[in-house]
Amino acid sequence: MEKSEEEWKKQLNSEQYQILRKKGTEMPFSGLYNTHFENGIYHCTGCGEALFESQTKFDSGCGWPSFDASIKGQVSYKLDKTHGMIRTEILCSNCGGHLGHVFNDGPTETETRYCVNSVSLDFKPS
Repeated sequence: MEKSEEEWKKQLNSEQYQILRKKGTEMPFSGLYNTHFENGIYHCTGCGEALFESQTKFDSGCGWPSFDASIKGQVSYKLDKTHGMIRTEILCSNCGGHLGHVFNDGPTETETRYCVNSVSLDFKPS
C-alpha cells in the first residue's frame, strides 16, 4: 500500500501517525487494548487488515497488548538495532505500519510474545 506522508497525516490522528509511521511507542499500561479480552479480531489502524485473533491474546504484564501468534502472512518482521538493543520489529504486511516488537519469551507453547501498541490496533468483535 503506497501513500505519501501527507496522505497518512490526513488519515491518522497525531498519536497513530507517531506510532504507525514514525515507529513510536505508547506509554505502558495506557493503551485501550492492554487489558481487553473480548472475542474478535484485531485489525491494523492504518489499513484495516486483520492481524491477530482474540484467542491468541494473553496478559503478559508488560503493559502492552500481547499475542502468541499473528494471522499467517499478515505481519512482517524487520531487524531493529535502535536504542542500543537488537530486537525484531513487527509491521503490518499490507501498509507497513509499525505495530511493536516480537520476542521469544512467551509463556504459551509458541514461546512467542507479540508486544503491540494499542494505537496500532482496531478491534472488531465477533
